[in-house]
Amino acid sequence: MSADGQLHRIGEVAERVGLSLRTVRYYEEQGLVVPATRTDGGFRLYADEQIDRLRLIKATKPLGFSLDETRELLAARDAHGAPDAEAGDRTAAAERLRAFADEVERRRAKLLDRIAQSATLAAELRAEAAAPRR
Repeated sequence: MSADGQLHRIGEVAERVGLSLRTVRYYEEQGLVVPATRTDGGFRLYADEQIDRLRLIKATKPLGFSLDETRELLAARDAHGAPDAEAGDRTAAAERLRAFADEVERRRAKLLDRIAQSATLAAELRAEAAAPRR
């Protein structure tokens, strides 16, 4: 449940996270997120835990993570945070999370390089547009 004890319908969750209903349903079909419960009528209800999970999934997309990589990341987080996890499993999960953090930094640097290249291109095009034609 959320901090205030409320569960949220899929439409509200999709809006809060910035995803379409279809995308939230797709992530559920792929096993990346599971609603906290359903109403008697079958409506999906989500708690803050699932909303945070969807935010994490969304954050992996611009970095180019595949669904399998995202699934692996979520599994490592789940294993690391499991209250009944064995010490060795928790240690392995922490190591996997560190490896993911390193990969995120590598992909972030690549994106920053692309941003810099696009800024240079935009400046060149503005300069070209401002120059008198010969």
